[in-house]
Amino acid sequence: MSNRGLDCPVDFVTMNEYQVRWTALLVLVLTAGYIVSGYWFIPAFLVVDFFLRASKLGKYSLLGQLGGVLVKAFGMGNKPVDRAPKRFAAWIGLLVTGAITMLYGVGASSISYILADILLIFAFLEAAFGFCAGCRVYTLTKPLLPSKSL
Repeated sequence: MSNRGLDCPVDFVTMNEYQVRWTALLVLVLTAGYIVSGYWFIPAFLVVDFFLRASKLGKYSLLGQLGGVLVKAFGMGNKPVDRAPKRFAAWIGLLVTGAITMLYGVGASSISYILADILLIFAFLEAAFGFCAGCRVYTLTKPLLPSKSL
């Protein structure tokens, strides 16, 4: 783990890990709501929210804003963490929620629920343990990516 900075994307811009974890909990709750209810607009909303967070427009993310409100409400302070791995994870979340929404739209809802289960697990790992699956995926795909990625 000593070479974590070499394996993960790093942009030397920090964000509050507590806010990230609250945001992940909100993603988990919404994803669980989709799995239980089957309402297509839940993953569609997540597509927009993940897009905002992935494309450096995180200040417009409703879930990110709610995460910040929860950090303040519970007096959690600030725990700086590099933004790049979280943005990479948001791009993955965007792809997954986009696939969930499209699969639901074409009538392949059973496959969309499988992807939603995977998203639920990753959101749980981030919320409960601060485990960023995006960083791990980046590490695995790094040899396949162009040298100027993220």
